[in-house]
Amino acid sequence: MTNDGYIKFNIKWIKAKPLPESVIRELNKWRRKLFDAGLIGMYESGIGFGNISMRIPGTNEFIISGSATGGIENLTAEHYARVTEVDHEKNSLVCVGPIKASSESMTHAAVYDSDHSVNAVIHVHNLRMWKMLLDRVPTTSKEATYGTPEMAEEVMRLFKESDVKEKKIFVMGGHEEGLMTFGKDLDEAGSVMLRYWEEFGK
Repeated sequence: MTNDGYIKFNIKWIKAKPLPESVIRELNKWRRKLFDAGLIGMYESGIGFGNISMRIPGTNEFIISGSATGGIENLTAEHYARVTEVDHEKNSLVCVGPIKASSESMTHAAVYDSDHSVNAVIHVHNLRMWKMLLDRVPTTSKEATYGTPEMAEEVMRLFKESDVKEKKIFVMGGHEEGLMTFGKDLDEAGSVMLRYWEEFGK
């Protein structure tokens, strides 16, 4: 594990009441499956990893698990934020809720911006799967680290230059252990992740 889990973009956090539990029910269902598989969790150092998001229908906004929540077994509405604005060029983001949005929020936003049919994005850590899939599925540049404008640019490049739309998975080349899947809904994004994990991650 070579990354520090800290937010690298400029964040404007508007503290607000949590979303209704009904809104995050599906997110929590899939997050628990990924947590149980060890794809979301916390390192011995105390740094959490992994996050999950869902587009708010008909908008460019999305709900995402909060910063430093990877090690929490069961999340509540207190652990989710709504990302309302993203500016990749200025490396800035606005989020609303009881907690700051995940340090991977810029990368999630890049996926949503690249394909408007995507309604769910999942980010996990698994070293075995990362090594097995590196450059075998669409892979971002090893020069682009997590949570940076460079990573967002790399994600957008993959959508233009690779078959990532069909594969629905990519390896984060400059973020050791990091992988992302996405889909038209959480069931699709989660199923893709678990299928690759069954084959390459266990």
